[in-house]
Amino acid sequence: MNAIRDGKLIEREKRNDKEFHFQNWFKSRLDVIGENYDSPGRNTYPDFKLVRHTEGYELKGLAYPGREADYDCNSQVPCGEHNGRQVFYVFGRYPTKPDGNRYPVLDLVICHGSFLNADNTYIHKNKSFRGFGSYGDILVRDRKMYVAPTPFARNRSDPRRVIRNGFASGQATAGGSTGTALP
Repeated sequence: MNAIRDGKLIEREKRNDKEFHFQNWFKSRLDVIGENYDSPGRNTYPDFKLVRHTEGYELKGLAYPGREADYDCNSQVPCGEHNGRQVFYVFGRYPTKPDGNRYPVLDLVICHGSFLNADNTYIHKNKSFRGFGSYGDILVRDRKMYVAPTPFARNRSDPRRVIRNGFASGQATAGGSTGTALP
């Protein structure tokens, strides 16, 4: 990816920003190439839905060194298709303890969601209800949480799997990228 080679840095607004700094970096890449997308928001899946293509991109920023084997999926099992869109996962690693609020993307993996989980049949449902507790004023949020392997761990667990063009070799997929090229 040209942006990494050219040294385009992640810019964190605040030291406690643990989620949006990598999304903002990716958003800037889409803006540079003029790719239209629906604006991401909290709890949207995937994070970026392209307008001209039936593709979506779910972003996962990981501090490195740090948690490498798996990641929290927070309410959505990884999959390769969602509401008629092909879903691609973008894993970017950045320094665990950066010196300041600007730092590099160390490496980047873009893979089809089917590489992480080829089963698209699971239907995720959260169930919440009010009226809990002795006064009936507590809301119970029954929010499912998932932990899935990263592509770094997935590839290491089966050394015969080689990542080419975002797909594991020998893996059946429901489609392919329309060719969105990030700078």
